[in-house]
Amino acid sequence: MITASVLILVALLIAVIMVGIFIRPRRASTLDFYLAGQRVGVVTNACAICGDYFSAASFLGVAASVYVSGLDGIWYATGFAAGFVPVLLFVAAPLRRFGEFSIPDFLGRRLESDRVRFTAVVAVQLIILSYLVPQAVGSGITWELLVGHGIAGLSPYATGVVVATTVITALVTLGGMRGTTWTQAIQFLLLLAAFVWLAIAVVGSGFHYADAVADVSAEPLANPVHTGGQWQLEAEANRLHPGEAIHFGEPGGRYGPLGQFALIMTLVMGTAGLPHIMNRYFTSPTGTAARMTTVWVLGLAGLFYALAVMLGTAARALIPAAASRHPWLDELTVDGVLRVPEHALLALGRLYGGQAGLGFIATGALIAVLSTIAGLLLASAASWGHDVYERHINPRATQRQAVWAGRGAVLTVAGLSAALALSLRPDSLTAMFPSIVATMVTWAFAFAGSALTPVFILTIWWRRMTAAGAVAGIVTGAVTAITMFATGTIAGDRGLGEMLLTPTVVAAPLAAGVAVVISLYTRTPANLERLWLRLHGTAADRRAERLARLTISGVADLHSGPQR
Repeated sequence: MITASVLILVALLIAVIMVGIFIRPRRASTLDFYLAGQRVGVVTNACAICGDYFSAASFLGVAASVYVSGLDGIWYATGFAAGFVPVLLFVAAPLRRFGEFSIPDFLGRRLESDRVRFTAVVAVQLIILSYLVPQAVGSGITWELLVGHGIAGLSPYATGVVVATTVITALVTLGGMRGTTWTQAIQFLLLLAAFVWLAIAVVGSGFHYADAVADVSAEPLANPVHTGGQWQLEAEANRLHPGEAIHFGEPGGRYGPLGQFALIMTLVMGTAGLPHIMNRYFTSPTGTAARMTTVWVLGLAGLFYALAVMLGTAARALIPAAASRHPWLDELTVDGVLRVPEHALLALGRLYGGQAGLGFIATGALIAVLSTIAGLLLASAASWGHDVYERHINPRATQRQAVWAGRGAVLTVAGLSAALALSLRPDSLTAMFPSIVATMVTWAFAFAGSALTPVFILTIWWRRMTAAGAVAGIVTGAVTAITMFATGTIAGDRGLGEMLLTPTVVAAPLAAGVAVVISLYTRTPANLERLWLRLHGTAADRRAERLARLTISGVADLHSGPQR
């Protein structure tokens, strides 16, 4: 049966590559490779964004966080879903109206500065890398449980990392944005199908959410820790009421008051600065289509994360009783509690569907990884290939040369992320974090929300924003976030350390303040009115402005012509 599950997984991976190859752009155009010709429909783009956004942190990490920390794990689901509200209100429509290829390209054009573009490229690459690594970690964890053995002398975990990275790198380099868009949309539908099937199976067995929360809350919350060479259960500390026991259905199992607020703000602010998500809005045909796409994404995200929370709770309630009937769970649990929280959905899949069920859920997890890696690699390719190579290294590059530069960037970043993922041991980090995958992705959100989002939103909505202010804001947010991260890893995740590990609540206001102050003392772009109209004007306004420029140009040519 394991062989059958692996064959299903391999067949799916081959099908994903074939779809990407079949619908890849037939001509070497950067517009097609990076933006799918800007002709992606609302529903298709919404599904593709969901496929891009619902990463291993969403598919495995949210359920794992709920499983290991109870109510506090729901903050991940809340923050991930709510992050699209500011995108809907402040970003989607003006970003698409302005156009361009990427966040650095947008900032560079809007502020008429190559220095801003280069600074944003560095920030984008750091965000992409910090987001890629946990996806590769998730693929290794999934392969380890599904297959259980490696290839060519590699460990099962390393094999999963290498296979997932290789497959999706091939897809992106061959199919570009057009191929990736359709595969991501299909992959999201498969992700949702996996969640729906498992939810139906769990509810059909008699599971009731409210009753399950009451049952698992009857005893203090405890999770496995590895000490003295042995695994044992250890009660979680109550972060809200020290000295008291913490229960599954109460807040405080993982975060104190400051930590809960900081986590939500980090996830909400971070979404608008994620390059692989924001780049997707450039593929919409109009600003209105971009806004409607976000409305669809909000609805789909609400459904997806509600199911993730329910299934994380189901795993906590159902696996302990099942451990006594299924010997294979002994290898994964300590007194009925999973050692690796990311195994929660995978274990439920095997309980209710046997090896085929495990294969289905594992396939969904790898799909989540592959889909997100694809979007991240494309964002990296656009940043290096278009913003650096095409504009500055080789301004006279042909379209084919520019596309190949992007493909080279894909290969480089993919190899680096895989190497970093291979250096990690997820089981050794489980005691430190509720979900290593979700936590690592949160760091990417924190960096994006600190370095890019404040400057991004100010650039869209504040006329006085300048290039010097943007550079200062990005650098301030990035340095503050990195400094707080480094301090937090030393201080731990208790008390002030909670905020240090989710620094956006401090770094974002500081970055915005610095950007505003510097902008007030420096000069705005020379073509501010035209740029502002491009961002916020109606279609009629933009047509009138173009007609006026053409008229003025024609009159100037008339007066400068030969005199009779």
